[in-house]
Amino acid sequence: MASFCSDLVSHQRVFQMAVITGLSGTFLFGFQTSVISFASPFIKKFINDTWLERYRAPIDEQSLTVLWSVIVSVFCIGGVTGSVLSGPLSSKYGKRNSLILAALLLLAAALFTGTSQLAGSFEMVLLGRFLYGFGGGLGICIQGQYLGEISPKKMRGLINATTGLLANLGKFLGQLAGLRELLGTESLWPLLLASSGIAALVPLIAIPFFPETPPYLLIQKGDVEGCLKAMKRLWGPGNHKAEVDELLKEQAAMKEVKIMTVVELFRERTLRCQVGLMGLLAVTVPLAGVNAIYFYSFDVFRTAGFGRDLMPYAILGVGACDLASIILCFCIIERFGRRQLLLWGYGLMVLLMALLTASFSLQDRFSWLPICNVVIILLVVVCFAVGPAGVLAPVVAELFTQSSRPAALIVTSILLWAGQYLVGIVFPHLIHYLDTFCFLVFMGAIAISWVILFRFLPETKGKTLMDIQGEFNRFSKSGGPAGNHTPEGLTGCTGV
Repeated sequence: MASFCSDLVSHQRVFQMAVITGLSGTFLFGFQTSVISFASPFIKKFINDTWLERYRAPIDEQSLTVLWSVIVSVFCIGGVTGSVLSGPLSSKYGKRNSLILAALLLLAAALFTGTSQLAGSFEMVLLGRFLYGFGGGLGICIQGQYLGEISPKKMRGLINATTGLLANLGKFLGQLAGLRELLGTESLWPLLLASSGIAALVPLIAIPFFPETPPYLLIQKGDVEGCLKAMKRLWGPGNHKAEVDELLKEQAAMKEVKIMTVVELFRERTLRCQVGLMGLLAVTVPLAGVNAIYFYSFDVFRTAGFGRDLMPYAILGVGACDLASIILCFCIIERFGRRQLLLWGYGLMVLLMALLTASFSLQDRFSWLPICNVVIILLVVVCFAVGPAGVLAPVVAELFTQSSRPAALIVTSILLWAGQYLVGIVFPHLIHYLDTFCFLVFMGAIAISWVILFRFLPETKGKTLMDIQGEFNRFSKSGGPAGNHTPEGLTGCTGV
């Protein structure tokens, strides 16, 4: 614990930058994901009242449902758009300028959503939600690239884990702000939607003073002196010769390699294993069933005896548990490693979802089962936050080098946004046809992911990016899983 606190103090500037960049990235994503459910009854009433005022007739139920679905889903569409454009924008204007653009988009979104009720225009809510997604998608991609480049090797997992921490913090604060005692009222819901965009003022002011990243200065600009100056500014005074030597090795390996596009990433044969693992991790997170957990939590808490008035506070308790768990992941990721947290997290989630399915099916027969459901839900949230949710960003950042990381993070972000959108579309149908057995679908997705990760994912803790790349290269030359020999560097990965 003492060394953990010492690292936080010695690298406090890096952590400050991680938090500031996250305000226009994963924090925004978590906040907007949670507040929309609290604002939903007020937005629907606002749409109906606006329609009645314009056309002298109330909107029909089907049109209202379609409009509401578009308002919810356009956030993910904007996120995918921002993720796709993050590559060209960061290449042309740089990471710092792209982060500033993301903050400006969020401020514009706050302006549209915050004044929509005064203007009597639900279209402004729609446009604001799209801009929130656009700015968030752009911010998340650049945030991942920036943190991966400013992090020293021994702190890389810890610093990248702030992405998940900020997402959960945003989710919790969104739930808190959505309470009727704060902003969850008919008169204040525009401010509820606008509040996360207003927070973008912080990165807008601070980011122009950020230094360029050491890898960018040395590998792409060839500025060794500037690289050393940035390291001392970020990591404190000291001899950073070892870090410079590692970057020089990476520069030598990349001498004939330029920054890859997404198409080039998929075409590169030596990165196929990493790309496959990245895609699996990004797809499994939205398919892990945590959205289903939150959906069922209303019914579970009601069955367990929580009244309607207490329900928001019970859900807030789940959010607090989620936040505490991601903080725990933040504290232990450098001690236990990424692979262990992923495998234990997903493995325990499979067991707990099996228990939850059985418990839901039998809860009418035993009076004590609803209390068990509450406990199981909390445990699933803990396992997800400590494992997959907290580890995703560090693992993806460490699987790729300077030339391929930007494209990899773009693909990861697109898959996360698309997965969020598809789960939102498909999940109601799963509920309709499978009811509580919908958890079996999530169990299957998690189980398949666990087997593949156990077989192919190496531990990346404490290794340089070139060491990790070398392990995958040796693995590819051995013929992959069909080969008869296990590469020495992947013994821990394969379990053989």
